[in-house]
Amino acid sequence: MAKSSSALSGSKGGTVHRNYSTSRTVSRPGRTSRYAGCWNTASVSSAGAATFADQVIADLALAPLMRVPIRALSKGQRKRTLLALGLLAPQPILLIDEPFEGLDLRQSREAAATLRKHLTPDRTFFLSIHQIADAAKVCDRFVLLSGGRVVAEGALDMLTALARQRAGHDLPPDFEEVFLALT
Repeated sequence: MAKSSSALSGSKGGTVHRNYSTSRTVSRPGRTSRYAGCWNTASVSSAGAATFADQVIADLALAPLMRVPIRALSKGQRKRTLLALGLLAPQPILLIDEPFEGLDLRQSREAAATLRKHLTPDRTFFLSIHQIADAAKVCDRFVLLSGGRVVAEGALDMLTALARQRAGHDLPPDFEEVFLALT
């Protein structure tokens, strides 16, 4: 059942893959409503879906890019576009690889706020993040890997307590120090 990360998909989850490319434009007249229609479920009206799509576009500052071919976008612009497409997908699980890669500080903060804003009780985001400080800004729970193995998992306060216990002393209030103590 193992598939390459670019082929992951299914009825229960969706992916935003960093190597996605197309020669088509991100949006043409009517394209926003097409993607908004993907969100159209029994609980969200067509007008609500369009409003949701418009909100995601505004949150990620994509309006000026709506008629630009995705191949012409910068790395950061493409990343924000892929985040928007992932958020618009009606899947209960969204896998996001390095959501802040290629973004400047302001864009990273806006993307983190957008992810938090659009998280709902019936939706889970799995983020693969190498920059621990970025993970601490947006994630509620963590799975820490070292050498390909899970070394710890849980909420930040639980991981901090575990790291202090293993280190045998207090640690600076910094998730990077917690990570280093546990790995």
